[in-house]
Amino acid sequence: MGNLHDLIESQGKTRALQTGADRREVEAAVAYMSDEDADVGFLYSGWCQASLPHKRLADDAEWQIRSDYINMLVQPGLRTTETGPAQRVGVPYGSRARLIMMYVQSEAHKTRSREVNLGRSMNQWLQRMGVPLGGKSNTTIKDQAERISRCSFTFDGKGVKSGNIARMTIFDRAIFTDSGDIAGQGNLFPQVAMLSEQFFAQLSAHPVPLDEAAVRAISNSSMALDIYAWLSYRLHVLKVVTPVSWVALKAQFGGGFEHMRTFRAHFLENLRLALAVYRDAKVEGSPQGLQLFPSRPPISPTRIAAKPLSEATVPAPAVTYDESEGRVHDILVSLKPTTSREQHAN
Repeated sequence: MGNLHDLIESQGKTRALQTGADRREVEAAVAYMSDEDADVGFLYSGWCQASLPHKRLADDAEWQIRSDYINMLVQPGLRTTETGPAQRVGVPYGSRARLIMMYVQSEAHKTRSREVNLGRSMNQWLQRMGVPLGGKSNTTIKDQAERISRCSFTFDGKGVKSGNIARMTIFDRAIFTDSGDIAGQGNLFPQVAMLSEQFFAQLSAHPVPLDEAAVRAISNSSMALDIYAWLSYRLHVLKVVTPVSWVALKAQFGGGFEHMRTFRAHFLENLRLALAVYRDAKVEGSPQGLQLFPSRPPISPTRIAAKPLSEATVPAPAVTYDESEGRVHDILVSLKPTTSREQHAN
């Protein structure tokens, strides 16, 4: 994939397309490489090892993902009614649900607060991620927001590297109420999200920095977003080449795929899309699965400054990696984050 980035830099998008490169990969790489936004997002490391459904499930269906060190269970919620029994609210799915979860976790980590204001700031962030606000898009976002607010998310740690996670939920209280939007204010989300104390502690202790320019370039592909987050979490701490079997990959990313052949083709297509926005990632495919190589992280490991939400907000501490332990530690810095795009430009 590095050759694609080099080709685009030296000869441009048109030449890259003439070589037979996939158009989606080329367009994602061009969008990422030309993006001057240096903002950084964050996800809890456990979230990078699990994923939501890609398509809608039955409203009463549970969702469970099993990875090497984390199990995630999502249970449907309930919506009260004026008369009759409560209505089932199915589990969240697709790219919009992932973007909402990324926003909530990023803001909680940057502000060092379990309470995340939504409203106008979330609208603006979604627009920055290339999500149009209006019409059908509004309906989709509201639907995913309600699903996230009403469903129950549970993480179970597994094995010696589970970080002593016994069991935890993500939210202490519902994010969204049933009240309508405030007329004339343009706010889809006038409420507040409250992360659970244990989840917030894990997010604070184990944040994975993501390049928002990369997220923006693949924001419409749920599996590519999952793979990008996973590679961002895994590659930079590796010391040796690490194999991952197709069986393990399907268990983590292939929920909803019945046949391995179908999953493998879909996964490889989205892997290439994720690699188009993670230039330094070194990954090779094999008949047995993937070979992961030690790679530079998508965000510079030296200093990551969290951007303040407003002038009244004290900038949060940045984080750096201790690659010997694969952990993230806080340090106080005041410098602008340096992305891998800027490193290659120097």
